[in-house]
Amino acid sequence: MAEFSFELDDDQKAVRDWIHGFAADVMRPAAAEWDEREETPWPIIQEAAKIGLYSLDFYAQQYFDPTGLGIPMTMEELFWGDAGIALSIVGTGLAAVGVLANGTEEQIGTWIPQMYGDPDDVKVAAFCSSEPDAGSDVGSMRTRAVYDEAKDEWVLNGTKTWATNGGIANVHVVVAVVDPEVGSKGHASFIIPPGTPGLSQGQKFKKHGIRASHTAEVVLDQVRVPGSCLLGGKEKLDERLARARERARTGGERLKNAAMATFEASRPAVGAMAVGTARAAYEVALDYAKTRQQFGRPIIDNQGVAFQLADMRTRIDAARLMVWRASWMAVTGKPFDSAEGSMSKLFASETAKEVTAQAVQILGGNGFTREYPVERMHRDAAIYTIFEGTSEIQRLVIARTLSGVQIR
Repeated sequence: MAEFSFELDDDQKAVRDWIHGFAADVMRPAAAEWDEREETPWPIIQEAAKIGLYSLDFYAQQYFDPTGLGIPMTMEELFWGDAGIALSIVGTGLAAVGVLANGTEEQIGTWIPQMYGDPDDVKVAAFCSSEPDAGSDVGSMRTRAVYDEAKDEWVLNGTKTWATNGGIANVHVVVAVVDPEVGSKGHASFIIPPGTPGLSQGQKFKKHGIRASHTAEVVLDQVRVPGSCLLGGKEKLDERLARARERARTGGERLKNAAMATFEASRPAVGAMAVGTARAAYEVALDYAKTRQQFGRPIIDNQGVAFQLADMRTRIDAARLMVWRASWMAVTGKPFDSAEGSMSKLFASETAKEVTAQAVQILGGNGFTREYPVERMHRDAAIYTIFEGTSEIQRLVIARTLSGVQIR
């Protein structure tokens, strides 16, 4: 078991510096352009693939880092570069985590490589859970998967929304209801292979921030997939449903569903994304405050500005430490007895919103224009308190964990 340390080792530092160089030299110069275009930055994803940054091997190495710090370190540096472009690069990872969390070894080996493609023909993947009437309320999910025993196929119908890479993905991972009688415990995840008839892209959303990342609805109309596309397999599903029905009958403990298992594994990573955006805005504000002259002196000479910067940096460092703690706990198998994963995501996402807003304020009128990046960073930061569990949902998870009461 890896000991917890605040110090990255030499290999981790080398990887961090390598990612930082890509973020500084490739992502940042292109950030404003792709934000305006509101299109997937395929050329930059391909550049990342060519150097091995967008690849199964790289993310597997970081995912299995025994310290747990590989993924949060990667996310912080990429999102320091630009949140929209970074999400286009790492969005496939959520689908990959969904397969890793719920799939068999054969499914992992078959489908995750197809999510990335290769440097000459890059692909992306999408994880599809939210619905128009079921975001945080996963119990209201309506997408159904019905088993056709005669053909050993699952038939899926429904509409997913807010799907990163939805409709443009090579592989979609879709969460659907297989047994509505047991509520959210009757969910399962399915692989939708490339080119499967009946899957189409619905509305593509024009967003407030992270505009270089493709977000859209995914429509499933009589989508048929082989039985082998049920993550974990039918035997495992039948056993899980039987336990869920028995617990529902006896009033026993709750079971985690497939979507929640994916989100729990990824929440500290989202916190790291937020830390990266917050750090980027803080650095712009600090440099601006040291060079901007007002009344014959730099504005950082004023306590009102200097104290803001002190608070910004303090919150960023605290958020990073919470993310690192949760990531280390996850990789070493320590239980989140106090919902440390949700704590890290909550605090880091709220920090990103606050720090980017303070950065805009420090830059004044300039911060409100697109001539300076903090305006874009402020727009991007808004998503962290919304996706993969809103701040309100994080607080609910934390409160339930601490109290043992099913607070509503």
